[in-house]
Amino acid sequence: MTDKAVLGVVADIGGTHARFAVAEMADGRLTLGRPKVLQTRDYPSLQEAFAAYAADLGERPRRAAFAVAGPVGQDDFKLTNSSWHFRQSTLKDDLQLDGVWLVNDFAAIAHAVPHCAADDFQALGEVAFRLPGQGAISIVGPGTGLGVGLLVRHRHQDVVVPTEGGHAGFAPPDSDGLALLQSLLKQMPRVSAERVLCGDGLALVYKAVAAQPEASTPPDPIALWDAAIAGRDELAARALDRWLVLLGMFAGDVALTQGAGAVVMAGGILPRLGAARVAAPFLAGFCSKGRFTAAMKALPVAILATGQPGLMGAAALLKSHSV
Repeated sequence: MTDKAVLGVVADIGGTHARFAVAEMADGRLTLGRPKVLQTRDYPSLQEAFAAYAADLGERPRRAAFAVAGPVGQDDFKLTNSSWHFRQSTLKDDLQLDGVWLVNDFAAIAHAVPHCAADDFQALGEVAFRLPGQGAISIVGPGTGLGVGLLVRHRHQDVVVPTEGGHAGFAPPDSDGLALLQSLLKQMPRVSAERVLCGDGLALVYKAVAAQPEASTPPDPIALWDAAIAGRDELAARALDRWLVLLGMFAGDVALTQGAGAVVMAGGILPRLGAARVAAPFLAGFCSKGRFTAAMKALPVAILATGQPGLMGAAALLKSHSV
């Protein structure tokens, strides 16, 4: 007989999707049940989306943990890439819960990483991937935005450090990157890494690559990604290669800054592409660190290809408040 206990509801809330599930302990392991994905644009607020999910459960939950795309700390919270906002001090009462906990979305992924199985990681390149038992693990991932997290393992304890590293300034790595930056600065006063290295950023890179006679008008972002992945459009495929190089350069900078012993690439985009498509251009950028090139080539890097790491991280947070 399975020993199962319900911990509460967990959610992973980004600019595009709000993913919900019921967190449970089954035979000593964290599990997720009754998953549901809602479109944030279909609901005016977190409160209404949560109510819609809770109605499907029948019995209203009493506790919840949310992984949210934005900095957790200030009372008045607004999602970075969505119109949803709420007050953390009143959220428990607004949702009619006994307890509610918030965690930054990439901090949630960092919480989830130790709970992932070895085959959830797709190694990039020839270096075998294994989570270090000690030291820092950088977590980077593009999706609707660009997330950065940090997991520090020390004396059998895992410490998660939330960051907003995706909002660091875009650092042009070469003359082509400088041209892209100069073009973007005509449209906005500051260019963050997230502006370029998110899902919509591929269109910006496409326009830069397409500054040639054979250039065509870029399609909408979804069509552009589909064309790039399928290889139907040579220009789109070249833009994707360039985007992956830039992403690799950024991830390498994060790894150097955080002193990482391994790097986990998360988010919704890279698992869709797959390690075989990502590896060559990404690692070309990742390893291009001058005097540190050899050290970067020896660093284990993998795509986290598990289903719902944000939900699992929120479940780990909920479990920590259950003991």
